[in-house]
Amino acid sequence: MANSIIKILSIIYVLSLISQGFGQCYPADIITSQKRTGVKVQGKTEWIVTITNKCSCPVKNLFLNCRKFQSIEPINPSILSIQSDLCLVNAGQPIYKDIIQFKYATDRIFLFYTKSFELFCS
Repeated sequence: MANSIIKILSIIYVLSLISQGFGQCYPADIITSQKRTGVKVQGKTEWIVTITNKCSCPVKNLFLNCRKFQSIEPINPSILSIQSDLCLVNAGQPIYKDIIQFKYATDRIFLFYTKSFELFCS
């Protein structure tokens, strides 16, 4: 009897650990970093942006703040689609643990930050 109780409690404990690892994700878990590439595009500084998903699950429909964002350098819309004050990343497709990168060129750095996303846990 005691052995059965220990097994049941062990299963409950493991399931609680698993459930805590999934579904918890915050905007700060989507890390957006930038650095200069050292290249000038039409006299403007080129920047490379790296977006990293640190969530336990993939995310989809990731939107960044893009209010007043402009770039001299074209950006592939399947990577970053500018939609008024928001930018859709990766065409809304799931972003796993890999990184998404794009380049832009402007007079000064633009501070992108996460506005919203959906978890895509399976």
